[in-house]
Amino acid sequence: MAFLLGSEKATVDFPTKRVFSDVSIGVDTGDRIGIVGRNGDGKSTLLGLLAGMVEPDSGRVVRTRGVSVGVLAQSDALDDAMEVQRAVLGDMPEYVWAADARIKGVLAGLLSDIDPAALVGQLSGGQRRRVDLARLLVGEWDVLMLDEPTNHLDMRAITWLAQHLRGRWRDGEGALLVVTHDRWFLDEVATQMWEVVGGGIEPFEGGFSAYIMQRVERERLAAQAEEKRQNMLRRELAWLSRGARARATKPKFHVAAAKALIADVPPLRDELELKRMAMARLGKQVVDLEDVTVRLGEGPAARCVLDDVTWMIGPGDRYGIVGENGAGKTTLLSTIQGKLRPSSGRVKIGQTVRFAVLSQHLDDLASFGTDRVREVVGRYSRRVMLDGKEQSPAQLLERLGFSKADLNEPVCDLSGGQKRRLSLMLILLDQPNVLILDEPGNDLDTDMLAAVESLLDGWPGTLLLVTHDRYLMERVTDHQFALIDGKLRHLPGGVDEYLQLVDSTGKGERGGFLRCAQSLGQSSPLRGCGTRLVSTSEKASEVEEPFGGGGVRRLSGGEQRALRKLMASHEGKIETLRGKIAAKQAEMAQVDPTDYQLLTAIQEEVTSFEEAIERLELEWFDAAEELGQ
Repeated sequence: MAFLLGSEKATVDFPTKRVFSDVSIGVDTGDRIGIVGRNGDGKSTLLGLLAGMVEPDSGRVVRTRGVSVGVLAQSDALDDAMEVQRAVLGDMPEYVWAADARIKGVLAGLLSDIDPAALVGQLSGGQRRRVDLARLLVGEWDVLMLDEPTNHLDMRAITWLAQHLRGRWRDGEGALLVVTHDRWFLDEVATQMWEVVGGGIEPFEGGFSAYIMQRVERERLAAQAEEKRQNMLRRELAWLSRGARARATKPKFHVAAAKALIADVPPLRDELELKRMAMARLGKQVVDLEDVTVRLGEGPAARCVLDDVTWMIGPGDRYGIVGENGAGKTTLLSTIQGKLRPSSGRVKIGQTVRFAVLSQHLDDLASFGTDRVREVVGRYSRRVMLDGKEQSPAQLLERLGFSKADLNEPVCDLSGGQKRRLSLMLILLDQPNVLILDEPGNDLDTDMLAAVESLLDGWPGTLLLVTHDRYLMERVTDHQFALIDGKLRHLPGGVDEYLQLVDSTGKGERGGFLRCAQSLGQSSPLRGCGTRLVSTSEKASEVEEPFGGGGVRRLSGGEQRALRKLMASHEGKIETLRGKIAAKQAEMAQVDPTDYQLLTAIQEEVTSFEEAIERLELEWFDAAEELGQ
């Protein structure tokens, strides 16, 4: 590996704080570095420092002679009056770029649906981002620095970008530095992580997942060291007050392997309990879309955004909605809320439904103006039920990362991430039972994303999520649905299945720089599969049947009683098994840590109990589905 660039004892001061203090760091050939840290800690400043755009107040930035650096900033400097082709390729002749496989790959991956003659000023935010990204990627660079490259990109473009960056250089060549809150993207492209914290940089080996494990282990060791220090201080205090003791206590714990850190972590969500609480708040019906079609515009220019969609959303359902920019996700959400009347079909909304929407633009905070955070929160005295416990506004603020100093900040002066967290908290304090989140991860750092996810894990209601953050989508929702060409399709295989569907239909390849050689036939995701798409809380006494099967079959009274008896029996068995698991775990705590055979035997029993609980819960859910509960 050869040195490319870096800093030596670099210090950067801003008027109100010191961002970096004596930072020495280097980038070598072959490095693929993901940069994380809290909002405002200096991630973008670090890129600017290494790129030569920010001058250090002391120390220096060094660069090997001849090294070229390409930088993607969070906001572009594109000329609105310039054509797309010229903005991306400059004066490069067509015969040059058309013969370059790498450039053609960039154009096909990012700009295949954009007219090269279109003016930059006419593009949407997502299209502008792709044009700026393509402008950078068609060039030859030794080092690429990307600041939030996934902002405004849909999942298909994000997946393409990850693949491109993985194969852009051969092993041991080039270098990549990327600042992003997209944790799936970091795991795909990064082999090292830098955490910007406390005016310095802490390096970690591996991608985002490895970074999290290492950080947890570091914090555990730091806590262990602090505990030892406190114990030493207590012994010193005892010496001073009562004299030295003649004996020492035997340690009652041992250092476990790294895997043990997560061995006793409970499931992310208690789905069974959340479903019960949601049904208590919502009843059986939430939102039913029946043969809904939505057309926008009039006459020949009318566009069908939703095409004969049937979708049942039940209490406690946690659904994610994916689709390319412009596919109609916002239209779908407006239709679900009853704000947009369908051209045909009908939307039935339950009488107890209370919607709340966290939008991308945070318009709801504009009315607070210069009001301080503590004044806004002080208007709410109610508590929110999360994780089975009541939480006060003060507790929610703490969970969402607000410090005491933040409470005195005017709402208008908060950062984008702080505004998003405050807006989410105020929404939860209004106690809705159907929560719609439109890109909730925007402006949040990875730690705050984890805090928001933890908060949502304990929220008992129906959740609809629209996001291009793949990690957030699969982490927070239980089922995903794709909106493709007006059709809504369930994705049992998750985001991977969606990407395969988009590729197989040739979506996004009909025009632009490179035209598709042939157009593949398009499927009808809901009707074509021959079954209705239903939620786990389909209407009472109905069973899913293929279309044309003569309607639904109602359960007899005896069948309903048998199912309810089975559910009650399973609930008792589950509680019994949980008690056995608790007893075994208590027994394990008393076992000699060196007796691996006994520990293994007890763990096998615990595992068998857990598997039995999982089987019983699946049978409980099946019975509840048949009963419409």
